[in-house]
Amino acid sequence: MMLRRAEVVVGGVRSPVVETGPPDAAEAVVLVHGNPGRGSDWAPIMEPAGAFARCVALDMPGFGAADKPEDFPYTVPGYAAHLAGALDQLGVTRAHLVLHDFGGPWGLQWAADHPEAHASTTLINTGVLLREKWHALARVWRTPGLGELFFAASSRKGQRAFMKRTNPPTFPLEHADAMFDMYADKGTRRAVLRLYRATDIAPHVEAIAPRLREHPRPTLVVWGAKDPYLKVRLAQRQREVFRDATVIELPGSGHWPLADDPRAVVDAVTPFLRAQVAQPAVPQR
Repeated sequence: MMLRRAEVVVGGVRSPVVETGPPDAAEAVVLVHGNPGRGSDWAPIMEPAGAFARCVALDMPGFGAADKPEDFPYTVPGYAAHLAGALDQLGVTRAHLVLHDFGGPWGLQWAADHPEAHASTTLINTGVLLREKWHALARVWRTPGLGELFFAASSRKGQRAFMKRTNPPTFPLEHADAMFDMYADKGTRRAVLRLYRATDIAPHVEAIAPRLREHPRPTLVVWGAKDPYLKVRLAQRQREVFRDATVIELPGSGHWPLADDPRAVVDAVTPFLRAQVAQPAVPQR
């Protein structure tokens, strides 16, 4: 199934959009990438899911081909607001979230703010980071001067070596090349550094976890067990917020299971989404 391409502009900030499935459906699977990423990364899921649902993914500000303005609020609430504006423009009133990496905090903030539109959640190596601290690379990005030096000293060869050392053997080196190309953009580097420096894990968790518990929704958690950044222990912890979540651990995958084992991810996620799209909307209290 071919991806349809469009764009939205929210508050003057443009985001390219890719879609599959019924173009005008108000109910949609909404896929949100993380750092680094772009909407088209979700094609392996969007293509089969488009047979039974509208699927929507966008390049978030600072990433991919989206605008990367100096004055965008590169914060979790800023990204959640951009997502809300994009869904309004696209006519999506009921969203089945599929989230990865920093798309987790962005999407879950949106869900906490819009319970009436939140239908289900699929978490792929992301979620509510309960009792967790920033990993080593994030601490580098959060440190003024050091984060800038990290990017200035980066090379394609170094990116490949780092990803090969920290990921399973099945991680494709072309994905490491794509990541290096995204980080080569100065606007993306600025977005990453500002985002990590503006985000403290504990206050974010304290703000959204109680609100998500108040409106339970069907949840699937898929986690690459060899993730060096967000450890697999977090997979089971998601049940502390999403109490009836189904948890699937992929023993041979790392932080990017859609890259290193796309078939396993698609086989886990597609039946869940199919079942959720077939369900009636949850009455609001």
